[in-house]
Amino acid sequence: MEILITQEQIQSRIAELARSIEADYEGRPLSLIGVMTGSLMLLADLARSIQLPSRVGVIQAGSYRGATTVGGALYINDTFLPDVAGRDVIILDDILDTGHTLSALKDLIAQRGPNSVRTAVLLRKIGRQIVPIEPDYTGFEIPNRFVIGYGLDFNDDYRHLPHIGVFAEDPE
Repeated sequence: MEILITQEQIQSRIAELARSIEADYEGRPLSLIGVMTGSLMLLADLARSIQLPSRVGVIQAGSYRGATTVGGALYINDTFLPDVAGRDVIILDDILDTGHTLSALKDLIAQRGPNSVRTAVLLRKIGRQIVPIEPDYTGFEIPNRFVIGYGLDFNDDYRHLPHIGVFAEDPE
């Protein structure tokens, strides 16, 4: 495995993102909504880094199942989504790939009456985006390679890695 982004680089960038978010939302409480399951590491680390009153919630969404590396139909489970009416919301996702998931979630949450909805992604994959959505906060831009670690998985494995890595050969 090749390490693409180290643990230290990730933690440094999360601290920078937290400062940017604090500046943008000074004096306003936030709702941080993590997209399950890939964003759990980012959600936990960013929530601890942001020094503002913040609610934390999750929504489940995805289009990759099992060992596939090609997206399928998008599914969304909003059972655990907290009330966002009248709040400023930031949706946190692990990766912006095609843009389908992030765009659909932004539209769904916007229908729930928040003051604002912004997006933050740890990774933005270059060369795969289909849906025109610009994340408000981006950790890193990466090449079009299959990545694992720091919440990202292959067949539900490797989420535990503290860094972002790529296999020596892309999985099929």
